[in-house]
Amino acid sequence: MARILTVGVATLDVVITVDGFPREDDKIRARGVTTRRGGNAANTAVVLSQLGHDTSWAGSISSDGNGDFVSRDLARAGVKTGNIAVQRDGALPVSYILNSVASESRTIIHHRDLPEFGFEDFRRLDLRRYDWLHFEGRNVAETGRMLSHYRGQHSALPCSLEVEKPREGIEELFELADVLLFSRQYARAKGFHEPGSMLAEIAPRAPRALLVCAWGEDGAWARTYEGEEFHSPAYGYGEVVDTIGAGDVLNAGVIHGLVNQQSLNRVLPFGCQLAGVKCAQQGLDDLLANYHRLVKTDKPPAA
Repeated sequence: MARILTVGVATLDVVITVDGFPREDDKIRARGVTTRRGGNAANTAVVLSQLGHDTSWAGSISSDGNGDFVSRDLARAGVKTGNIAVQRDGALPVSYILNSVASESRTIIHHRDLPEFGFEDFRRLDLRRYDWLHFEGRNVAETGRMLSHYRGQHSALPCSLEVEKPREGIEELFELADVLLFSRQYARAKGFHEPGSMLAEIAPRAPRALLVCAWGEDGAWARTYEGEEFHSPAYGYGEVVDTIGAGDVLNAGVIHGLVNQQSLNRVLPFGCQLAGVKCAQQGLDDLLANYHRLVKTDKPPAA
């Protein structure tokens, strides 16, 4: 079991499942509506907790009922919330998610007016309590200050950085992380149509880092700092019912394997399997139990 801190966002997700995406000015009926806690770093923390780690989340929440809902939900999932910054001004970020059954994809409308978790919040944390840090690649200037501070004080502590979107200046952070976790969205925004060429181009900017890129139904790729390349196919377990958070789940699976010093030949397939199980269920509850049931093994990489 490792002590892992994730730093980033928690949201309130309103998930509206529809047969297919509506056209402009359409009026359609939803199959169902659910409200749940979301956010990349928070999702990754929840999965790491299920995988047996002592997991904490650091981020901002509002002081209203939605903030209380997030705190309770994380605590229910076994995630420690002693590092949260409660904001008196603003409301909890809300993501309105259209989940299409026909296309097996989702469209997200996000609203936020809550102050981000910043460097001054991060500087108060005792990083000696952790074995791994994971940062969500957002709020780039402040995240850069966090990474630089942590590198100056705890350089031996490994960390990962999720790079989901092409935010201005985020490439300047690459050299500060040990593991970079890229999305297909980022790669395509940068003009790449397959992950291998992107990872090769990025490698000189992150000479010490392991690079990982998820590519949806085509699986995931990795490139070590020595230039060795790895690939895992995607795994499907029946009907795709909910892809929301699949990337966060894959990231958690990769971190889990690396913390336990597994080889990439084992780490990538496990992350892809776990993401495949997630796509076959709603939400994140009972993910590990469903992994055992669907993958038919009681031996994922040990925590």
